[in-house]
Amino acid sequence: MNATLDRDEAPDGGLAEQFAALWRRKWLVLACALLGAVIAGGIAFTMPRQYEATVVMMPLADSTSGGQLAGLGSLASSFGGLASLAGLSIGDSARKQESVAVLQSEVLTEMYVQRNNLLPVLFYRKWNAQTHTWNVTDPKKVPTLWKANEFFKSHVRQINSNSKTGMVTMTITWEDAELAAKWANDLVRLTNEYMRNRAIQESERNINFLSEEATKTNLVEARQAVYSVLQTEINKEMLARGRDEYALKVVDPAVAPERAASPQKAVWVVVGALAGLLLGGGFVLMRADNG
Repeated sequence: MNATLDRDEAPDGGLAEQFAALWRRKWLVLACALLGAVIAGGIAFTMPRQYEATVVMMPLADSTSGGQLAGLGSLASSFGGLASLAGLSIGDSARKQESVAVLQSEVLTEMYVQRNNLLPVLFYRKWNAQTHTWNVTDPKKVPTLWKANEFFKSHVRQINSNSKTGMVTMTITWEDAELAAKWANDLVRLTNEYMRNRAIQESERNINFLSEEATKTNLVEARQAVYSVLQTEINKEMLARGRDEYALKVVDPAVAPERAASPQKAVWVVVGALAGLLLGGGFVLMRADNG
């Protein structure tokens, strides 16, 4: 009976002894917590600040698609090839998804990096500003446009879409607040430019093709179908040439943030203190068990 009671009381006695050991060495434990907080705070203060600049935009649908369908009517269904040529097969949702896809595409990112000579900026630790050469000699370590695109995707650019509102948010994270805001606004502007120029080129090709087709047929209905699609293509070209925000309408442009998003120094200090507290407590308990 006594042996059973002793075994039942052993855990309580062991726990009490552990608390007693911690209390006896409380100053050592607190010193470890303070040391952890100081080390973590020092690391946080030496880390480069990261700023986040956010631009909010709304992908735009093709405003000519609705009128195009209504104007062609039954003729569009009769001459499906011409309707497909004019872009009738692309819906509004597909057009919006395309805009977001282009915004974060490799071709657009590499184009922007190359236009603005951003390789020395993105990989400044490997760049010698005095000699304007790379500090690395290994060809595999020399920054390239492909590496810049991978770096942009993993560390710089983040894009989120809200399915309920249709809004798209792009956040650029960088050590310079002004550059972060500039890159965010520039990428949206470049996306509109890229898609606008592509739409103009497509419409010009379609207009030339449709104009040739109109001269090859004497059927009245066929000509009416061709001219209807041709008019739509002309409208699309005019719209593309006259609207700067062709694919993405900026709702809230990015501005240079005044407060860094990271590192969060207070969080680092608290985590460092907790880590020091655990390590100090663990050390004291180990010494108590061995002693």
